[in-house]
Amino acid sequence: MTTLQQLIGTDLPLIQAPMAGVQGSALAIAVSNAGGLGSLPGAMLSPDVMRSELAAIRAGTSKPYNVNFFCHTAPVPSDREAAWRTALMPYYAEFGIDAANIPTGPGRNPFSVEVADLLAEFRPPVVSFHFGLPSEALMAQVHGWGAKVLASATTVEEAQWLEARGVDAVIAQGLEAGGHRGHFLSHDLTRQLGTFALVPQVVHAVKVPVIAAGGIADAAGVAAAMAMGAAGVQIGTAYLLTPEATTSALHREALKSRASRHTALTNLFTGRPARGIVNRVMRDLGPIGEVVPEFPLATSGIAPLRAKAEAQGSGDFSPLWSGQNATGCREVPAAEVTRALAQGFHATV
Repeated sequence: MTTLQQLIGTDLPLIQAPMAGVQGSALAIAVSNAGGLGSLPGAMLSPDVMRSELAAIRAGTSKPYNVNFFCHTAPVPSDREAAWRTALMPYYAEFGIDAANIPTGPGRNPFSVEVADLLAEFRPPVVSFHFGLPSEALMAQVHGWGAKVLASATTVEEAQWLEARGVDAVIAQGLEAGGHRGHFLSHDLTRQLGTFALVPQVVHAVKVPVIAAGGIADAAGVAAAMAMGAAGVQIGTAYLLTPEATTSALHREALKSRASRHTALTNLFTGRPARGIVNRVMRDLGPIGEVVPEFPLATSGIAPLRAKAEAQGSGDFSPLWSGQNATGCREVPAAEVTRALAQGFHATV
């Protein structure tokens, strides 16, 4: 039976979760050089920046790495954008923002032919997807240069769907995970399971390796995931305080404070449920808003509020992404975090 390490070519069956907005190539390089699979989030990168980041990774490590993309369907603009701005109007007034001057449009684009062609120049050994998969043609192109394909599942049905469409391994993303939910077959959040309920069910339902993600913050959590049949783990939140991450000062302070104990799924920042530390706008409006436009159209409406508040030293309108277990966050190099987590694999031997 092929192990995850053999599949992705790493020393450890550990993947650093791609975290758009709080990291770039530096974190990916550090984790890959420490024996794990470093990841570069590509969903928010322009072609020029992506090419620069991939070149940096190629120069910084000879080890395997992963590049991650979103596979959402680009939304059609609707009246909900105007309704969303109306809901935010009291905040615009508070900060002296003219709503008429706020641009519209998405901030994140789905995986495309153009992106695949750019990637082909670098031939990354692993490519992962969130919110489903791209077209069969794009999947074939990625597999064509020898890349292994990973994708997130939040239910057993999604894991089986992914396996049937040729993924090489499934990332079982539990409800505890920080950042965006990877669901794509159903938007019903009641169908979402915790990591340690989801992982054994997915392991039983599919034949490809299953990677546990969500709430794993230390070696004990790693050992527990492996004991439940996971072939490896994907970890994000524990890397947010490392010097290689680009996590903002406000976000770092929130992670180090008692506030990190209270997270919630919210669609206020992008239009799609994602887990973050509860802040003012989430308390005021409720974490899930009915008038919020589809992902990623919500972003432009709240962006100027975030900018104004952050300039005043406040994270009241910022997406402070975090999993439910931030106890593993330490201000130490990413290689040290990786080595500490790796102790959990030894515990399972």
